[in-house]
Amino acid sequence: MSPVDHPWEPIPVSEVARFFAGLDAPWWIGGGHAVELAVGRAFREHGDVDVGVLRRDHLTVRRLLSGWDCWAADPAGSLRPWPVDETLPARVHDIWVREATGGPWRLQLMLDESDGDDWVYRRAPGIRRPLDTVVVRDAGPPRLASEIQLLYKAKHRRPKDDADFAHLAPLLTGEQRSWLAAALTEELGDHPWLEKLPPR
Repeated sequence: MSPVDHPWEPIPVSEVARFFAGLDAPWWIGGGHAVELAVGRAFREHGDVDVGVLRRDHLTVRRLLSGWDCWAADPAGSLRPWPVDETLPARVHDIWVREATGGPWRLQLMLDESDGDDWVYRRAPGIRRPLDTVVVRDAGPPRLASEIQLLYKAKHRRPKDDADFAHLAPLLTGEQRSWLAAALTEELGDHPWLEKLPPR
């Protein structure tokens, strides 16, 4: 069986938070779990759990995961082992992680770009913002800011992405709505979500 065909058994978000609490670098919960943390309740099933970090910190993260089996995902769809202390090429932004070779996948590590004190959106580098506005730290684990998470979900809209938008968009502040609308327009030009983002 190819590694990509191995099943997923995601680690619960609470366990992810306990593990990554020892990381000396910014990290956050992303994907659908970040949406549910922002909404305040679970409302759909999840096939994996996403953990975001900055590319500049990826070797630090790999050392934290030194006892785990980590595989770099090529954008073409293949997986290859990621040894400790190997600097990943810029095209790799997605890593699959499991406890042991042959076991189920447990979490997905996502690499975000940065430039000095700015976070940079890898799909459209003109979209950027101060790093200290990217991660929300409230009552739960750190999570990706809602408007950024929706931007990531917008390009390849699936039913679950539309469901996440429907739950999360009403909770956005006027500033968040404006930022998301501008970012969607810059990256995609036109998007069905734009008509649902009038200022509050």
